[in-house]
Amino acid sequence: MTDPTQALSFGAAAADYDRFRPRYPEEALRWALDGLAAPARVVDLGAGTGILTRGVLALGADVVPVEPDPGMRAQLAAATPGTTALAGSAEAVPLPDGSADAVLVGQAYHWFDREPAHVEIARVLRPGGTFAPIWNVRDERVTWVAELTRIAHLGYGTGDVTEKYADFGPAFTPVELGEFAHTTTLTPDGVIGMLHTRSYWLTATPAEQERIDRELRELFATHPDLAGRAAVELPYRTLVLRSRRR
Repeated sequence: MTDPTQALSFGAAAADYDRFRPRYPEEALRWALDGLAAPARVVDLGAGTGILTRGVLALGADVVPVEPDPGMRAQLAAATPGTTALAGSAEAVPLPDGSADAVLVGQAYHWFDREPAHVEIARVLRPGGTFAPIWNVRDERVTWVAELTRIAHLGYGTGDVTEKYADFGPAFTPVELGEFAHTTTLTPDGVIGMLHTRSYWLTATPAEQERIDRELRELFATHPDLAGRAAVELPYRTLVLRSRRR
């Protein structure tokens, strides 16, 4: 079980979360939904501020966002006209049995209490429906990105996703992995603003927050790939774990 304090820490930074967090590449979302008849009814579970919801809506799907944090739900409503998130969690989804063609999860599956969440997701999905958690994971093969991760205690990486979350339980078929290259362009201040939406920074002591910010500014001022640049491209590997409801 994950720390609920960290899992529900994002609402205080909801506007910056929506502004700075990376979007999901269209090809990754199309791969996640491949094989479903249009228009698919998609549940965005742990929808946050609606970044994934908006990406899936742009593909023509019918999206039902579900999010436990009221601050995040409010930002989702403000940023996604015509869409209102339902209050709920992965362990208690407020939808009927067999009512969804797909359940997608953007940057949130690692917060779930997995066994009860799998039961709920299987309940909500129709037979043959798709379950697909998605992550934008920083590409730490780039040296300055690896240093960014070390400074800011950014947590999971590519190996964590592919090794820890490769089994969704008996109700689901074996997991398929899709990987897609992705970048986002931010100023150095924008990268720091994005890192201020991470759970580690949000729940850190003021002294630890100050230490992170100081070392990040030193990184941008001194690293040969970053020094003097007004904007940087932050590279990601977008990972999709896709399975079908048996």
